[in-house]
Amino acid sequence: MVRTAMCVYHLILLNWYIFLNYYIPQQGTIFRDGAQSKYLTLLNLLLQAVFFGVASLDDVLKKVKRKKDIKFVTAFRDLLFATLAFPICAFVFLVFWTIFLYNRELIYPKALDGVFPAWMNHAVHSFIFLFSLIEIFLRPHRYPSKKTGFALLAVGSLGYISRILWLHSVTGHWVYPVLAKLSSVGLAAFFFLGYVLTASLFVLGERLNHLKWGDRVQQRMKME
Repeated sequence: MVRTAMCVYHLILLNWYIFLNYYIPQQGTIFRDGAQSKYLTLLNLLLQAVFFGVASLDDVLKKVKRKKDIKFVTAFRDLLFATLAFPICAFVFLVFWTIFLYNRELIYPKALDGVFPAWMNHAVHSFIFLFSLIEIFLRPHRYPSKKTGFALLAVGSLGYISRILWLHSVTGHWVYPVLAKLSSVGLAAFFFLGYVLTASLFVLGERLNHLKWGDRVQQRMKME
């Protein structure tokens, strides 16, 4: 019964993120012309859709094969959640609302209210974090070593930063208005601190996972 409920929950979220990934790019020209690969918010929606797709596949295979773990799928699900899905959605949530409350024009100009209704804003900047927190407390996840986690986050961060810098070199405009306010040193510091925050959120996810589940995951690994 619990497995069935969890499977249904993951399938609902998978369809929710598929809907958002399809619906949002249709809302105004700001969300077109490669918007899904330049805004971290939209990249995160794609990431969450992939994660909940993998989680749903894992649930279905476990139910069909009547096993506790489908080794490769379960391992990939946990790695994806630990190193990308949770840290990045938490980063989007924290950074967006911090800058928004300080000066919304730096990240989300008031002009966007006309094309980006309040429910959509919360769907992509608030509920993402809530769903990830729920995921932590629904079931245990195997976390990789900090070295592996930090390395994967570094690769992802460098990839996105490279994308931002390339777009600026081509268009002459920054993806986010706040970046235009920074000097070269300020940009370097901003990107570095962004990585530090993301790495800290990886550690936070690990701590929350351990707080809820203790050594249950490690014990299960030894039994396999």
